[in-house]
Amino acid sequence: MTTPFDMALGYPQWQGSSRSTNILRGAKAVAEVCSRFAPLVSLHESDATGDDHGVHHWHAVLDLFCQAQRTLAAHRPRRLLTAGGDCAVDVAAIDYLRSLYPDLQVIWVDAHMDANTPDTSPSGCFHGMPVTAIMGFAPEPMRRLLGAPIAPERFRYYGVRVADSGDEAFGTAHGLRMLEADHAFDGPVHIHFDLDALDPVEFPYLAYREPDGVSVAAALALVRRIAAQADLVGLTITEFAPANEEEAQRGSLVVSQICQAASGSESG
Repeated sequence: MTTPFDMALGYPQWQGSSRSTNILRGAKAVAEVCSRFAPLVSLHESDATGDDHGVHHWHAVLDLFCQAQRTLAAHRPRRLLTAGGDCAVDVAAIDYLRSLYPDLQVIWVDAHMDANTPDTSPSGCFHGMPVTAIMGFAPEPMRRLLGAPIAPERFRYYGVRVADSGDEAFGTAHGLRMLEADHAFDGPVHIHFDLDALDPVEFPYLAYREPDGVSVAAALALVRRIAAQADLVGLTITEFAPANEEEAQRGSLVVSQICQAASGSESG
């Protein structure tokens, strides 16, 4: 049975998406929700500037990554709740959890594959590259700070419905797979939950609205099933992009439900 998270990491990174206002507002809202489920430790917003290694805002992305590594090393949580920010915040979280749990499984809930590299990315935005990063293909300054990569057989997608040629090429080359309906969850599991996996009719507070998404009910059912069957050691929530405080409050209700489901609460 999953036990409560022992730390929430506030990770106020917008630079991976290059969309500052709404993503940052969403990151702060998610951190506030997560603080109700675990003690919150927040990183400092980065003022580093400059592109490098084929990545927009690379110096800020690397700065925040290094902050996250230092913070996690200092606090040593066993079960980590991460409040993003864009999808690239999960590189540090997954790398840390993989160091604790060598057999970690990663379930990537997302509308997008996020499997580009700087060489294949059409945008240069790092939030489209975290899957390749956790599998050993991060830009060199980050790669040398990372531990063992996640093996493709311990990784599954859920909710993906958009991919470009770089995503598809990496997915094919590395045998990345969608989550099977009868997948048996056991051992330590981390869930990456990009809110754009949800149907934008139900959850419109997104920078990228892709039609025909997963219903909120189905997504919550998946999180509850993982929490019941496996040892849910990590949950990262990303890409919340409310346009104003009213949207932040409405969307936070769903974020809270996700956290409740991950905590094993039937009320979520």
